[in-house]
Amino acid sequence: MKKILTIFVIIFMFISSAYADKLLKSGFINKKIKILSNQNIDNPENKIVIIYNHGQNKHDAPIKNECAWLNNLNNSASLIGKKIKDKEIMVYNFCTNHFAGDDYKRIWNKKKFKPPYKGVSKLEKRLSANLDLIEKFIQMGVPKNQIFITGHSCGGWMIMMFLAKHSDKVGGGISYMQACYGKLTKETKVEKIGIEKALKKFRKKEGDGPADLRKSQIDEILKSKNLPALVFTHPKDPYDGLLSDWVEDIPGVERIIISNDKKVNGKKCYRSGVNNGKPWKDEIKNYHYINWADCFQFYNPTILKFIESKI
Repeated sequence: MKKILTIFVIIFMFISSAYADKLLKSGFINKKIKILSNQNIDNPENKIVIIYNHGQNKHDAPIKNECAWLNNLNNSASLIGKKIKDKEIMVYNFCTNHFAGDDYKRIWNKKKFKPPYKGVSKLEKRLSANLDLIEKFIQMGVPKNQIFITGHSCGGWMIMMFLAKHSDKVGGGISYMQACYGKLTKETKVEKIGIEKALKKFRKKEGDGPADLRKSQIDEILKSKNLPALVFTHPKDPYDGLLSDWVEDIPGVERIIISNDKKVNGKKCYRSGVNNGKPWKDEIKNYHYINWADCFQFYNPTILKFIESKI
């Protein structure tokens, strides 16, 4: 009995420390990436609210107890407290991984899926949740042009979709490494065979479901007459690194190609954080996560200038 109890305590401690490395709920955060106890917005007319949207690992499916690792928010948190035109920046971490697309059991199953997609996708549900959150902030007194929606990976893809539909609801958006359909650049060998053949290869491998959904979302975004977004991409991002040129065809988009290697402004890039309660620091290995690295704060003045241009 004592042995079983000891094992239970060890497992509990491991799980607790692992969860301590993550943010598992939505809310305004401080510079130490802790959820603030006070979620009110004091003096809202003089606040700038940045909403951070995480990525998603299971495409259209729901994910429990998964939101954002603390190190994902280091650079967003570095903006907290900075002032633009005497207006102070706040950052809100928004957890929406629990949503499931209505057709998630079929969409990525090539054998089962027959068009069309039935119902509402996970990305669309996340988009609607952001719209509700933004309306809440507006009701609290924050001017809509002082609200900025941001996101990484699938979160970045979703904010492009959001701005194509609701650009009048916010000041603008910032998309980091937008992608939501797997490691297309790497797995389809875009650099070797070109974009057109790579997308045909993606369709053949995954089926019409994901290929059609991706295309339809891009087509809707491209219809935008003015999409106020700052878009960061990297050509060696294994996801959509070499499949991101289409964003330059959208009026209002300012695209920044980060670099051609794992450095920013000549500086090596490292990610740091905690894992099971222990601090760690590693050199960037996957270009998809370079916006989480310390070197990425080189772009903070660019981000602040973009925000200033919209308020």
